[in-house]
Amino acid sequence: MVKPKKHLGQHFLKDDNIARKIAKQLTGHGNYRQVIEIGAGTGVLSRFLLELPYTVYLLDIDRESIAYLQEHYPGLHAQGRILFDDFLTMDLSPFIQEPVAIAGNFPYNISSQIFFKVLQHRRHIPEVVCMIQKEVAERLAAPPGNKSYGILSVLLQRFYKIEYCFTVPPHVFLPPPKVQSAVIRMQAADTLQPLRCDEKLYFTIVKAAFNQRRKTLRNALKAFLPAGKSHDFLSRRAEQLSPADFEALCLWLQQQIS
Repeated sequence: MVKPKKHLGQHFLKDDNIARKIAKQLTGHGNYRQVIEIGAGTGVLSRFLLELPYTVYLLDIDRESIAYLQEHYPGLHAQGRILFDDFLTMDLSPFIQEPVAIAGNFPYNISSQIFFKVLQHRRHIPEVVCMIQKEVAERLAAPPGNKSYGILSVLLQRFYKIEYCFTVPPHVFLPPPKVQSAVIRMQAADTLQPLRCDEKLYFTIVKAAFNQRRKTLRNALKAFLPAGKSHDFLSRRAEQLSPADFEALCLWLQQQIS
């Protein structure tokens, strides 16, 4: 039996009904035919993902988990579909020649980093179904004006429709986490338009705005503002702006600089 390792943030799902329910959240949105499961662990979710009509890759950074998966899924092992790697550093180029979905019970200590990597490859990842800490799930799905609304809320909602699917209690994990969990589904918008402003500027402005979220944008973004110029949004705080508002603000900044 694989022992959960605290330094890897492992909490193994042990409830088949929850695992089946998570797998059912995958819809095929974006016409993908392959799925990467992050943190396959002991294969509880993997078993139900493998019943779906996709080519599924099981990914884990834990050697003990990889050995367990290789033993229990020898066919997948022979096909090279059990991957000993770290999603945060792995080369995704072999998988994004065509659309790929991401699924899994994300380690809670690196879930934000996983989402930032998804954003980097968003043109090739049309759907994400994952279990994360409930507080983080609420933050990602929060609308503007909500106290939970933050950097990842803005960045992910600009490119994905985010749905809070259901809550998962601690007792279905081994060991039980000290927090509640939740499953979310992210789907790239079919009619999503590219950013009208510079992408690097957009990410920079959103992060800078929320790093001083109690201040008005005029003060939080002081280092980026041209002297003597003003915009209606600058009297607001970061949490009051939608993703589209931030885009409009960045476009205005670009026009002032050029």
